[in-house]
Amino acid sequence: MNTLDARGYSCPEPVIMTKKALEKGLPLTVMVDGVTPLNNITRFAQNKGYKVESRAVGEDYELTISK
Repeated sequence: MNTLDARGYSCPEPVIMTKKALEKGLPLTVMVDGVTPLNNITRFAQNKGYKVESRAVGEDYELTISK
């Protein structure tokens, strides 16, 4: 499983990082530190046909992206 830590980055950087990481394979786990990157990455991945699951991890969020 590929893992991406996008915490601390401002949008649109987490989405760009996610796009590049998806080219390396699935499933992909992405860590973000806010609701905005959570929503933006979820929307981006779903528009590309991926399945997205998310959960809160303390004050952060973990997204798992798969086909």
